[in-house]
Amino acid sequence: MSEVFFPHEPASLLQSFELAAHAGGFTVEPFGSTAGWSLLAFTRPAADDRPRVYLSAGIHGDEPAPPWALLRMLREGFFDDRFSWSICPLLNPVGFAAGQRENGAGIDLNRDYRSLLAPETRAHVAWLTSQPSFDLNICVHEDWGSTGYYLYELNPDGEPGLARAMIEAAETLGPIEEATVIDGHPISERGIIRPVSDPGLREQWPETIFLRQNHGALCYTLESSSAQPIETRIETHCTVIRSALEVFLRP
Repeated sequence: MSEVFFPHEPASLLQSFELAAHAGGFTVEPFGSTAGWSLLAFTRPAADDRPRVYLSAGIHGDEPAPPWALLRMLREGFFDDRFSWSICPLLNPVGFAAGQRENGAGIDLNRDYRSLLAPETRAHVAWLTSQPSFDLNICVHEDWGSTGYYLYELNPDGEPGLARAMIEAAETLGPIEEATVIDGHPISERGIIRPVSDPGLREQWPETIFLRQNHGALCYTLESSSAQPIETRIETHCTVIRSALEVFLRP
């Protein structure tokens, strides 16, 4: 049966997330609310000292594919005991309901992790501050201006990177973005941007810069192309995340 999407109904999506999270053995942690909708985190620690992975989606309300991708992976049981998991599946439910990038006050939450003007961002940072560091951070997005998949990699410690494996996985389902400059950033290699990651040099902090500063240096921002059908965007994100975590576990 094909999936039924409710791209502007956060109540339906949040309920589906909670059901899938409970079924998958996650603890559901509300860390705030906005306009009557909960801001949720799902956590599932491993029994021993396994790698800690953080995933987020839905910080831009006009990007429906990322939350649906995480929901699909929850329902499939992908988030098993190979890792300790922390997942924030819908960081901007007001924007999601309106189909707009910003929150209800017109703030781009993904530029607010230094100023902390928005209640959603402040609540998220307060929750993150109570968490230990993560070994891998993945923030899932989509881009209305691109024609292919691409990603940002922050890896200041020079750890073995996952970017090439993720781009190769994405290419099995659709095109890779061919632009040489994306959102003002020159590409480092096909489909991969490695921007200035020093938080002190950034006037505005997206979520990933806050994470890089406070919760682990290895960070990825995934960008599917909104020019592709939503089913393709969802499945490409799922494929890329699966690939990244399989590579991450290799010796």
